[in-house]
Amino acid sequence: MTSFDSSPTLTAWRTLLALAVVFMMLATSGWTAVRHQSGPRDALQAELAGWAKARIGARELPGTDTPPQRLAAFFASLGPLQRSELTDRYPLVIGNLNGAPVTLRYRANRKALARSFQLESKRVSDPNLTADGHHDAVRRMNRFEALMSADRQILAFDPSGPGKVAEVLGDLDRAQRVSVIVPGVDTNLLTFQRSTRKYSAPVGMAQSLYAAERAASPRTRTAVIAWADYTAPVGVGMDSAIGRLAENGAVRLTALTSALPGNAKVALFCHSYGSVVCGVAARRLPDRVGDIAVAGSPGMRAENVAGLRSRARVWAMRDSDDWIRGVPHMEVGGLGHGEDPVTPAFGARVMSAAGAIGHAGYFQPGTESVSNFAEIGVGSFHSVTCASDNDTCRNGIYGEEAA
Repeated sequence: MTSFDSSPTLTAWRTLLALAVVFMMLATSGWTAVRHQSGPRDALQAELAGWAKARIGARELPGTDTPPQRLAAFFASLGPLQRSELTDRYPLVIGNLNGAPVTLRYRANRKALARSFQLESKRVSDPNLTADGHHDAVRRMNRFEALMSADRQILAFDPSGPGKVAEVLGDLDRAQRVSVIVPGVDTNLLTFQRSTRKYSAPVGMAQSLYAAERAASPRTRTAVIAWADYTAPVGVGMDSAIGRLAENGAVRLTALTSALPGNAKVALFCHSYGSVVCGVAARRLPDRVGDIAVAGSPGMRAENVAGLRSRARVWAMRDSDDWIRGVPHMEVGGLGHGEDPVTPAFGARVMSAAGAIGHAGYFQPGTESVSNFAEIGVGSFHSVTCASDNDTCRNGIYGEEAA
């Protein structure tokens, strides 16, 4: 006869209770919930409807779900005036279209940002706005204006809802190696960059990594993408404890990596809930993604590296005072994200995070964490510093490519 204390049902309920308690504790000490206001009318959906019916000359436009290689061929067949016409009419479509030339996407997104800025400027003057609505409109207007700067290369932009955005540092077309930063909870258009705690936001993360990669291997042509082009969880709640948003984000991440120009090697750098996105995407990523590195991970929705079913090398790090270590690394009935990637049982290559402070400090310049990311990004694996005193995290890696 099984006692009540040892019954599987009670054990499951205790596990769920433990998860709920810990997540509630972290909500008051770690992630901070941010309530997003809805954006203006979904202009992207309106453009998509028009794109589906439009023609360029006598030709129908390809579907937006057309494979990137066929989309690239379509745009290559157009003349400059035809490209400009489509960019003027459908900037949000082209600006988010995997397979369109990246320079055309940059132009399209600058146009889309200018239109969004104008709409938000009118909204700021609306006397019917509440104080909160006015504050939100001013913040959005300022963000659009900053992203419109001539020196910025915006690869994706969607102003609807909390917003999505991705930015490129470097020459993506000519890059030998591409690094993609996948951020976590509370990532959206307004938190894409920060003036305070700069390196805890995607833009600051990308700037720090790009500088570190150039210092690590000046002759290697690198590009870094700050990728906030998925809907991230808001604060600590059910969305951050389950995989629904990670599943959707993984589809978008796979589409991005499959459509990158050229034949550059790709590395993913996944922070916090971003590591859940990378874990879900791992089995579907193209072979050009050779490395997946996670920091401050709540889990990758797998019990070990083999469970990711990826050919990529998997790296992990966590600094000693990151509160994420207190999250139960388990999965019960879809709640939780599985084994801790820094444990020996998971089987990742565990790197040093010396110098990083707290959950958001991994991209701070001067830390071993960002230095290790940079060495992976440029393919200089022999220079990665392992978390242990030996070199086990570098075992079995050959063919280093840094110039």
